[in-house]
Amino acid sequence: MDYPGWVWAATLAGLTALIAADLMLVGRRPHAVGVREASLWVVCYVGLAALFGALLLAFADPTSGAEFFAGYVTEYSLSIDNLFVFVIIMSRFAVPKEHQHRVLFIGIVLSLVLRAVCIAAGVAVLNAFNWVFYVFGAFLIYTAIKVARDDGGEPENPDNAVTRALQRVLPTTDTYDGGKLVTRVAGRRMFTPMIVVVVALGLANVIFALDSMPAIFGLTQDGFIIFTANAFALMGLRQLYFVIGGLLDRLVYLSYGLAVVLGFIGLKLIVEALHGSHIDEIRLVIPDIGIATSLGFIVLTLAVTTVASLLRSRANAKKAPEAEQREPAAADHSS
Repeated sequence: MDYPGWVWAATLAGLTALIAADLMLVGRRPHAVGVREASLWVVCYVGLAALFGALLLAFADPTSGAEFFAGYVTEYSLSIDNLFVFVIIMSRFAVPKEHQHRVLFIGIVLSLVLRAVCIAAGVAVLNAFNWVFYVFGAFLIYTAIKVARDDGGEPENPDNAVTRALQRVLPTTDTYDGGKLVTRVAGRRMFTPMIVVVVALGLANVIFALDSMPAIFGLTQDGFIIFTANAFALMGLRQLYFVIGGLLDRLVYLSYGLAVVLGFIGLKLIVEALHGSHIDEIRLVIPDIGIATSLGFIVLTLAVTTVASLLRSRANAKKAPEAEQREPAAADHSS
């Protein structure tokens, strides 16, 4: 669907205002974000995304609304993997807790700008070359297999080479100066380690988009829907970091759920590419996979994965005390 210029302008103005308001709140009082505060912000951002999707359903068309919700859910769920990397980066650079929310905010805004460039390029390429669907589809299926084989292991930090290069090129201090990115040492302006953390977070977010971007292109090729779904997913990611940072270990089957979602969308892309080849017989053998079917499959898969993970974690938690009780008993018997 082609959206008029005023819709783009109004959407960008609304997102900019939201980012500016968030920045004012972030910079007002540095503090360690608690779970309750972060949960309220998550609910707020999810509510705004739901409202935006409802407006698309009401004033655009049902397909656009469904595509937005499918893209948003996919992007938000795949972004959970990013949180592992965020934890690694924050720990490695020992970022003070009271400044973590500000660093995450700047890093995510940086990644949103970089993703917008990637989205514009991706839409242009897909509109020009149908064979790119095969490439994206094959890449997603390969990624799905790789994610499933990793068995939920902690992802590798992709920022090492970049951060080392930055520290060599930029005059960087060894210590933080509050939440400042730039400080003065002996009259000389120098960057604090905060700038390296911000760049690392932004680049890590873009690198991890290498699987989520083809995934959302598999659900829609509408640049407006892709951009807004990414924007709402990323803006709610910072608060999600503080909410589930301590719960990531309990989502033991998350990798399998994400692998199934990626594999499904990869197959959907290949089916669309085959249909785009204008071979009528293919449609008789392989039917179209509608956006409603895609959205339902994604939501159901993530729901089953989450419930199964929590049940498994609860069972493991019950077994742990029993194992601890058996060990002393075995030791007494052997003595």
